[in-house]
Amino acid sequence: MYIQLSWRNIWRNKKRTLIAVASVFFAVITAVNTRSMQLGSYDYMIHSTARFYSGYLQIQNPQYWEKRSLENSMVQDSLNFDRLSALSHVMGVTPRLEAFTLLSFGNTTRVGQVIGIDPSREDQTTGLRSRLVEGSFLNEDEYAAIISQGLARMLGLAIGDSLVLYGQAYHGQIAAALLPIKGIVQYPIRELNNTMVYLPLKTAQDIFLMPGRITSVVVLLDGNRHLNQARSQLLKIIPQHYRVIDWQTMLPELYQSIQLDNVSGMLMLAILYVVIAFGLFGTILMMINERRKEFGILIAVGMKKSRILLVTMSEIIFISLAGALSGILGALPLVLYFTRHPIRITGEAARSFELFGIEPIFSFSSDPTIFFNQALVVFLIALATFIYPVFFLKKLEPHEAMHA
Repeated sequence: MYIQLSWRNIWRNKKRTLIAVASVFFAVITAVNTRSMQLGSYDYMIHSTARFYSGYLQIQNPQYWEKRSLENSMVQDSLNFDRLSALSHVMGVTPRLEAFTLLSFGNTTRVGQVIGIDPSREDQTTGLRSRLVEGSFLNEDEYAAIISQGLARMLGLAIGDSLVLYGQAYHGQIAAALLPIKGIVQYPIRELNNTMVYLPLKTAQDIFLMPGRITSVVVLLDGNRHLNQARSQLLKIIPQHYRVIDWQTMLPELYQSIQLDNVSGMLMLAILYVVIAFGLFGTILMMINERRKEFGILIAVGMKKSRILLVTMSEIIFISLAGALSGILGALPLVLYFTRHPIRITGEAARSFELFGIEPIFSFSSDPTIFFNQALVVFLIALATFIYPVFFLKKLEPHEAMHA
């Protein structure tokens, strides 16, 4: 009976009801789009950085990350790369052998990072071939190298020149090689563009006297939301004496900047919620005050205030649900459109993105939890406005209300 009565009441004054529903509707749309853009931008930034070099996850010897020593390497055959690649949400898996050495050409010497790679797996995981600006890409077993553009410029190297590599190999032995340069790759990040040298994995293992050994396995996922699931799957199939580290550990600066920006974003969202709350409260205030005389008459003829409150609460729930559900339906096409057609950034802001090798766009997230969470928050805010009718009816005197 109360539900039927409240349903009839909300349509008795259609204009008032539509205003209330519209308040919740636009509040949900605003909150969903704001949060979708924020989380979508984070996901895009993380994915771009992970695909750039580090991956979302890496399998390593537990002591390797802290010391970066070749002594803390792994046996390559202890890992089944095809099985790792077949795990759900895994887009690419590539083994690496990484070391820092002296690199020389002519009278110029620099310190650089030498990385032994499986060319096909590395390209599938990080898109290394697409960064080639001169020369050709590596083959699996050849004795050659590709070098980053900045390092080639500092050493004065060109395609066909030979690079001298000198450093420490496995178990303190000497690593030395004379490598012909086959290609040059370009990185937008200066630190990488000035230090990187890539070799076929087998060649690197021979130079560093590490047959059948690697220092890490990079794992690329299809999104950050599947990070914990993928890590759990990896831990089940890799040897127990290896560990899996995530991008937050490998890229603490990026993680901290996202956390800081997320806090500021949440503060902005909190301000938006306050504005929404005042807007909804104003609408409910108008609804209740317009019905002052009606409530007074109902109380005068013997209707209990608790029953009036129950009917009023049912009305607010109907209005809030209608606004929240319509808000989700209204936000959905906008979010889906901007997910497929991100907002492009221009000017100085675009250049700051490009410095990190990230395409200057604002990407949106279509994660269903965004729609549910924001609609739920706005719905709860709308329900919280029920506090006012409680105090209003508690203090309402029938004779004063009927003569108002």
